[in-house]
Amino acid sequence: MSDAAERNGTAGRTEPEERAERAEAEEQAGSEEQGDSEEQRRKRLRERRVAVHRGARRLLARPGFITTLRERVALLDGAEELYDLDEPSDMYGNGIVEALEDRTAALLGTEAAAFFPTGTMAQQVALRCWAGRTGNPVVALHGLAHPEVHERDAFSRVSGLRPVRLTDAPRPPTAEEVRGFEEPFGALMLELPLREAGYTLPTWEELTEVVEAARERDAVVHFDGARLWECTTHFGRPLTEIAGLADSVYVSFYKSLKGYGGAALAGPRELVEEAKAWRHRYGGQLFQQFPTALSALAGLERELPRLPAYVAHARVVAAALREGFAASGLPWARVHPEVPHTHEFQVWLPCDTDAAGEAALRQGEETGTMLFSRPWDAGGPGIAVTEVGVEAAGLEWTADDVRSAVADFVSRLEV
Repeated sequence: MSDAAERNGTAGRTEPEERAERAEAEEQAGSEEQGDSEEQRRKRLRERRVAVHRGARRLLARPGFITTLRERVALLDGAEELYDLDEPSDMYGNGIVEALEDRTAALLGTEAAAFFPTGTMAQQVALRCWAGRTGNPVVALHGLAHPEVHERDAFSRVSGLRPVRLTDAPRPPTAEEVRGFEEPFGALMLELPLREAGYTLPTWEELTEVVEAARERDAVVHFDGARLWECTTHFGRPLTEIAGLADSVYVSFYKSLKGYGGAALAGPRELVEEAKAWRHRYGGQLFQQFPTALSALAGLERELPRLPAYVAHARVVAAALREGFAASGLPWARVHPEVPHTHEFQVWLPCDTDAAGEAALRQGEETGTMLFSRPWDAGGPGIAVTEVGVEAAGLEWTADDVRSAVADFVSRLEV
């Protein structure tokens, strides 16, 4: 499931004009549908979703990547409070990039950190370095982990690693699965939270047991912590204690923190220095990265402290969604997990994905409120699943607001 959606301005047009444009677009779309490819259909749907996002007055979250360039540049307003702008600009990873690395290492409690343009590169480099130390290129991970689902077999095709799946079940792997795996592995990679399973996390006790089981097998432990920043509420532990369980940790600066991009690999200084050499070999030592580094510092300063509030309110929203669906009489509607582990979770409905997507878009177009702003995927025959995230915009929603929006959404749903 991809992070969705985008916003498109409607200034200067009256509501009747907008409705007429939509009607015309829908009529044209219907007439073309027969001869359209699936790719063309998806493109039209995405364009429509972008327009709804940009025109909606109320959403639970407004992802940064759906905004305009002007709005994205505005993220750096007040940047002089984040870093001395009279300092020389960075070149090949020095200056502000080093400052960001030091800040990240301090937050995670590690000896050092290295900035990478992408998490895909950071994790390949980390596990390649560990394979050199352990002498074993096998990486044990979950079948739903990001490298298995979204990276085109990069571990094996690019980095000489051999991923093996501990389980494909939609839940975190267990200590028993780690202990009982039938072949040796040099590294255990744990995605925290496991996005494809509903942003789920193990309990703290389960996590420590899994780590201990890997240690018993003389394997190193690497955390895919793209969204580790928002895990503190669920675990009831600070970032330093969570990251301290692993030998190395990757974190993202653009997912929860809203930066322009970028990632960091954190761990022992010797590993990080070797990773920087591989970063250069992989083409990740860019000439200048100050806009991305500044946006990451902005995320650490402004967004990171808000994440616990987002997680707490996601639980309010999830409960209200369950209550709203129950009151609407919609059978077998599910929120997963029932109590979200982070500020993101899944919603499952007993309907076709097109029906769910159309109801969500019509709600946004006709009311200015978009309850479900991300795409819908098939969870099985007659089952549609989407992701819900609660961020700053969602804090304005009361439980009554959510229940009312659910009733309106269900009224538009053809099941």
